[in-house]
Amino acid sequence: MEYHHASEMNGGVADYLIIESKRNCTCKQEKESKEAADSKKLALIENAYSTILTGLGEDVDREGLLRTPLRAAKAMQFLTKGYKETTQDILNDAIFDENHEEMVIVKDIELFSLCEHHLVPFFGKAHIAYLPNKKVVGLSKLARIVEIYSRRLQVQERLTKQIASAIYEALEPAGVAVVIEAVHMCMVMRGVQKMNASTVTSVMLGRFQDDTKARKEFLALTLKK
Repeated sequence: MEYHHASEMNGGVADYLIIESKRNCTCKQEKESKEAADSKKLALIENAYSTILTGLGEDVDREGLLRTPLRAAKAMQFLTKGYKETTQDILNDAIFDENHEEMVIVKDIELFSLCEHHLVPFFGKAHIAYLPNKKVVGLSKLARIVEIYSRRLQVQERLTKQIASAIYEALEPAGVAVVIEAVHMCMVMRGVQKMNASTVTSVMLGRFQDDTKARKEFLALTLKK
């Protein structure tokens, strides 16, 4: 009986090791496949920048530009890394049950994004408030949500709505409010070239949309200088 029991145990361990080996092999193959795909995408973007520089009349073989297409490609991938991230990824284990129903505000969250019309930057600050419905979130996660959606090709109006909707869906609060103040380089560096122009957008959901008092309190606390 002891012999059979030991054999069964050894067989179970062997089966486990085989399964783990196959799993590790699959993970390694998936990782290598992803790395190959990422490398291919990087090469495509690099070639595109070489074409742009040539079209501008530059010599991509001169010393100062030898690695510029590659550096620009890596920079563009970083500036648009939000496409590879989701709110579910960052909010895991960061939502807590808490008997708190008063307004929570995180203001002056710096953001940087790229205008999808001209691929030039716009930057500024986001102000976020929510009214908890027995659930709160780690405060840094609100800044991370801003980062996810701003690191994509954007227009400010959509960016504001995406941030508000993501928080509303994840927390199911009584209300969410988001205001973004930003300066657009497409207005400063080109076109009308107005140095001091800024754009303010807002989205109010839940009680912030229906309750004038809550909305005024949020705006007074976030927009005062």
